[in-house]
Amino acid sequence: MSQVSIGSYKPRLSFWQIWNMSFGFLGIQFGFALQNANVSRIFETLGASQDELPILWLAAPVTGLLVQPIIGYYSDRTWSERWGRRRPFFAAGALLATLALFLMPNSTALWMAVLMLWLLDASINISMEPFRAFVGDMLPNEQRTSGFAMQSFFIGTGAVIASALPWMFTNWLGVTNTAPEGAIPDAVRWSFYLGGCAYFLAVMWTVFNTKEYPPDDLNKLRAENAAVGIYDGIKESFMGIFKMPKTMVQLSAVQFFSWFALFSMWIYMTSAVTSYVYGTTDTNSALYNEGADWVGVCFAVYNGVAALVAFLLPVVAKRLSRRVTHLLALYCGGLGLLSVLFISDPTLLLVSMIGVGIAWASILSMPYAIISSILPAEKMGYYMGVFNFFIVIPQIVAAGILGFILRTFFGNVSIYALVIGAVSFLVAGLLCLIVDDNDVVVDVAVPKNAIEPIT
Repeated sequence: MSQVSIGSYKPRLSFWQIWNMSFGFLGIQFGFALQNANVSRIFETLGASQDELPILWLAAPVTGLLVQPIIGYYSDRTWSERWGRRRPFFAAGALLATLALFLMPNSTALWMAVLMLWLLDASINISMEPFRAFVGDMLPNEQRTSGFAMQSFFIGTGAVIASALPWMFTNWLGVTNTAPEGAIPDAVRWSFYLGGCAYFLAVMWTVFNTKEYPPDDLNKLRAENAAVGIYDGIKESFMGIFKMPKTMVQLSAVQFFSWFALFSMWIYMTSAVTSYVYGTTDTNSALYNEGADWVGVCFAVYNGVAALVAFLLPVVAKRLSRRVTHLLALYCGGLGLLSVLFISDPTLLLVSMIGVGIAWASILSMPYAIISSILPAEKMGYYMGVFNFFIVIPQIVAAGILGFILRTFFGNVSIYALVIGAVSFLVAGLLCLIVDDNDVVVDVAVPKNAIEPIT
């Protein structure tokens, strides 16, 4: 490959090149979806009460808060002739996440499950954060919306399969979905084992089938690395929140309410569906586990919708602008989540998940497409890590206050956590109107053979 740097003009990539560089997200989402659909179930099985769930989930966002900016900072400053800039982090995260996915369903005490959540979430963040910067590294501005849409497609596809795995093991293969008190059902355990294998293989596909552009000035990069110590790097990572460009500040408000809504759903969907729709809180009962499996199917549906909608978003954004497209998608999510309050037939929950899936597809692509067009190429990973503060901060807030709100104002009835999430989606949609989006594409002419294609 010719020595084109990440700060130079980037050639348009083919569909299959974008496919290969995004494929790792299929595996990452196996881990993320298994976590989202099953961790509350595992916690409740091991003895957690409903009002304890948010605090126990706190491990996930706190881990992201610590890991994402540091990984972003150091991935910007990494370069290997063989492994590139981001790919070493992809591989390291995949190894650790696979280990966590094999260990979590074998937890025999609540504290062990919480510890495994820390490990799993840290590992996912090590892989995932550099993937966001990867699109900015590799694609010209006019292809970035499509690049993030491709990531959304793989996120949706991976989550469809992973979320439904316990249901599929039970209904297709006859694996039991119940277990003695304090034990994780076999259907859940085998889902995590399969997810671990899928995570590792998909990420390594991207590692071995994508090449990266070298930095603008390798000697300068090495000199900067020699001059900056570990403490300086960590300090710089966390101070980035005070140096965000204007558009990034505006989008951070949208992100805050979007992810507050998502976290409300991830924490309380199992509890809400099993208690409100199925009418049981007995975690050892067949009815509870049937409802918990159905939550996995619901999550599979919203992720499947996201995978399909991902490729429509760039088309809609061309006509309406990216910020208006995001607004409409978030409103679909709000209405979908709110509708759960009026449902008694579990099958109708799948209709609610259509709206959530539209919002999820946009959340995974539009904000990143917008900010990647205004960020300096040499700090893409750094700023993507900083931007992810506004994914984890709302999750920390949600973990800190949702239990108190439900206990104080709603009689600890978990369905109202979904209502709160719906309102949060609607607020996020309104805030899209304040976002300045630089979606003007400037074409740069280069000789046809100036840059060799990436393989």
